[in-house]
Formats: sequence, C-alpha cells, structure tokens
Amino acid sequence: MENNKLNTILLIVAIALIGYNTVLLSSGDGASSGNSSNAANFNTPPSITPPGENPVDIPADPTRPTTSIRFAEELKDFGDIPQESTNKYSFAFTNTGLEPLIIENATGSCGCTVPNYPKEPIMPGKSGVIEVEYKPGQQEGPQQKTVTITANTEPRQTLVKIKANVIK
Repeated sequence: MENNKLNTILLIVAIALIGYNTVLLSSGDGASSGNSSNAANFNTPPSITPPGENPVDIPADPTRPTTSIRFAEELKDFGDIPQESTNKYSFAFTNTGLEPLIIENATGSCGCTVPNYPKEPIMPGKSGVIEVEYKPGQQEGPQQKTVTITANTEPRQTLVKIKANVIK
C-alpha cells in the first residue's frame, strides 16, 4: 500500500515537470534580432535556464525595461578546422536601444561551444563582445552550433551561430 502511494506521488510529480517544461519550450520562439540574412536557419530549439539557476547577480525580471541588441555578425564560419582544436571568436554587439542592456545568460547548444559574456550592464550606444570557444573534439564533418543569449531585449533570446567543417 505504501509503495502504491509513493509511485502515485512520483507519477504526479513527473507529469507536472513534463507539463512545466512543455510550457517553457512552447513560450520561447528562438527568434533572433538584427539582420539574419547571412545566417542559416539551423532549427535549434532555444536554451532554457531552469528557474533559480540564473548565473547573473541581477535576477531575471520580465518587467525590466527592454532594449535592443545588434551584432556586427551573427554567423561565424571557421571553415576547415582540425579535430581536437580550439577555435575562438568574439561576437561584437552594440546596445541599440534606450535602456541599459543586461545579459542574463548565454549558453552553447552543446558542451563543445562555450560562451563568455559581459556580466555588467551595457549602456545605450555602447558595445561589448561575447567570446565563444569551440572545441570540436572528435566531431567530424560539417558542424553547426548556436549560442543563445538571454537579455532584456525583445525578443528575450537572440541567437548567434558558428559553423565549421571538422577534418581528421
């Protein structure tokens, strides 16, 4: 009897988590701002940071005034690169809005793509960079990766992309 109650509770919790994740995934549109005519559509779903795991000291606040961000380039093509190499690129951006830009998070689409982003607010008209390090490891062939930037912009998430042809 006690086992049945525990199983029922676990089932309810699992269903609730699935429903919660479904709502989170369906609410993010993964769109990017700026000119994306030179960027391929990789159909990568947006990254979701679980509640309470925001790495910035400034908490996420949907009522915070929004601003806009423009990247000098939204796609970096490394071309042919060897396996086990380290490839770095800095995505330059400008706060093109009227409010301070607060980047809440930046996440790579896999562990091989690691972004580093400014933690301090970027004032209107000022610029910054998001540094990305791509280490393909044993990957081989054409690769396409994304970095999802979550900020007080509209839309809240902006994507920048890297691609490469990894050779042995």
